[in-house]
Amino acid sequence: MTISLKRLDQFEQDSIDVSLVGSRVRSIRQTVGYSIDDLAETCGLTHAEILEIEEGQDADMGRLNRIAAALQVSVSTLAER
Repeated sequence: MTISLKRLDQFEQDSIDVSLVGSRVRSIRQTVGYSIDDLAETCGLTHAEILEIEEGQDADMGRLNRIAAALQVSVSTLAER
């Protein structure tokens, strides 16, 4: 599954693989030393929402913005090809 994501730093549409985004979120979260619950609490999402993203079922831009801020990375880091 792919979603269309408008990059904030460029005015073009890119198609990204949500499973790749999920893998990046999980990898960065683990590198930072956060559990899913730690990340959920830090960014104000639920455990289930984080899990859906990490499993490649969802990549809502609003949620990705919150996760990126909590992990102190850019959204483009999560969504790069």
